[in-house]
Order: sequence, then C-alpha cells, then structure tokens
Amino acid sequence: MPIRVRLDRILLERRMSLTELADRVGVTIANLSILKTGKARAVRFSTLEALCRELDCQPGEIMAYEPGPPIDPDDDDS
Repeated sequence: MPIRVRLDRILLERRMSLTELADRVGVTIANLSILKTGKARAVRFSTLEALCRELDCQPGEIMAYEPGPPIDPDDDDS
C-alpha cells in the first residue's frame, strides 16, 4: 500500500516513546506498533485525532501517500 506511516520520525522529533504515546492516547502499544510498522489496514478517526492532539501535528504529518507498487502485508520482506 502506498500509504506510509511516519510515526517513528514524529516520536523521535518529540522525544517520546511509543509507550508514552500509547498511555496518552489510550491505545495499546500493540496497536500503535501495528500502525507504526505500516501493517494497519485501517485507522479510526478518533485514534487519528488523539494522535494529532498528543503529538501536536496534522494527519498529513503522520501519514503520506507515496505512489509506487502496493506492499503485500503478508510479505515479511517489506
């Protein structure tokens, strides 16, 4: 899928751990990890809103469309 998640970069810029973000937004670390690695198939608007609120960013800073071949989520090499 050509949607890229940039959560790692934002967390690094904010000097925030995934654990801290999970606590702040009320989402499990496992679910945030799935999002962070690009393996999520969907994101609830309420989750996206909470991420943007806690990270003080816009949705486009978390996710971006990058044209290219679709990524097979079942392929471990991606």
